[in-house]
Amino acid sequence: MTDSWAWLQRGTHEIFPNQPESTDPDVSLVARLQKGDRPLRIKLGIDPTGSDIHLGHSIIFRKLRQFQDAGHTAVLIIGDFTARIGDPTGKSEVRRQLTAEDVQRNAETYLDQLRPILDFETPGRLEIRYNSEWLAGLDLAKILELLGTMTVGQMLAKEGFSERYEKGTPVYLHEFLYPLMQGYDSVAVQSDVELGGTDQKFNIAVGRDLQRHFGLQPQFGLLLPILIGLDGSQKMSKSLGNYVGLNEDALSMYSKLEKVPDALIEDYFELLTNQDLATLPENPRDRQKLLALDVVGQYHGAEAAQAAQKAAQELVQGSAAQAEAVPEFPLSQVNFPAKAFYLVGAVGLGLTSSEARRQIQGGAVRLDGEKLADPNYIFEAPTELEGRVIQVGKKKFVRLVAQ
Repeated sequence: MTDSWAWLQRGTHEIFPNQPESTDPDVSLVARLQKGDRPLRIKLGIDPTGSDIHLGHSIIFRKLRQFQDAGHTAVLIIGDFTARIGDPTGKSEVRRQLTAEDVQRNAETYLDQLRPILDFETPGRLEIRYNSEWLAGLDLAKILELLGTMTVGQMLAKEGFSERYEKGTPVYLHEFLYPLMQGYDSVAVQSDVELGGTDQKFNIAVGRDLQRHFGLQPQFGLLLPILIGLDGSQKMSKSLGNYVGLNEDALSMYSKLEKVPDALIEDYFELLTNQDLATLPENPRDRQKLLALDVVGQYHGAEAAQAAQKAAQELVQGSAAQAEAVPEFPLSQVNFPAKAFYLVGAVGLGLTSSEARRQIQGGAVRLDGEKLADPNYIFEAPTELEGRVIQVGKKKFVRLVAQ
């Protein structure tokens, strides 16, 4: 692959079909790009089954932005219809079906979080579609036609289905419709390339088959790797607590990213930044700081990233009260008088009251740099706490304010 197409290869796990040296645009994505007769339509479907996006999700949107910058059209499909089923990929049981209201609310939040990544402004570079446009109106004849393109054996080969079937865990018929509906999205928007994680190969391949069935040129599949979370072992996930959210404040993001394990640092640079991998600092600590500055700068701006770095250093040194970038929590949301463990659990640090009690007893909680020793200490009024900073461990902190 030539240097001019290096962006296509960076961070990409697999392209299929792929004969990169071929000049045939049917089997070589580079040849399709070089053909240059029109902007390609780059499909990415998202099912807004939750409200937050984290850095693991951002990898695929960054690749979509690279296609936009190369002059192609990003077709972002909001799966408002398919989200009501939920993608069964990798799931050990049937997913809860969401309401249309749940999906719409989550979709609006997703789009807000994607604005720092995607080009929303340049005409022709972004097309946002909702798959209820074409799926909600499918009649029984069309559904039967879709079902007739696959066998039960083929469907059971999908990741998760075979394991559940062998274990006797129910596999419901409506779940079989998910990959067919996602594949039909490719028909509806006439996509040339579909992006997905490595766990989406089956669904993307179904899209190719359905395009061929309906007389269209089959799309290419481009798969991106799954990002390992901050724990260094499992994929980034909000439920596992090893994530960095796109809507987190600058200081929280920085404090998490400057502690990325050494074994993951190069992957994070490759997948989350545009840094030249050949010129990264040799010192591991310098690499962590550069990574944190780069990523925080993408979502909050360079000035905020620098302020977060300064604040993080001050927090580590115990001068948290001087850190300007600490996120704030209004004391008006706390009922006084309040015991220390209740306060720590109530101020938005992600701890329950019982967890807060254990953290205090373990010496992990500080108030303006001083250890908070007694979980049952009573704060009588908010005036005792205005402007002070609660810190739990080295990553969690919040400034208490009056409003």
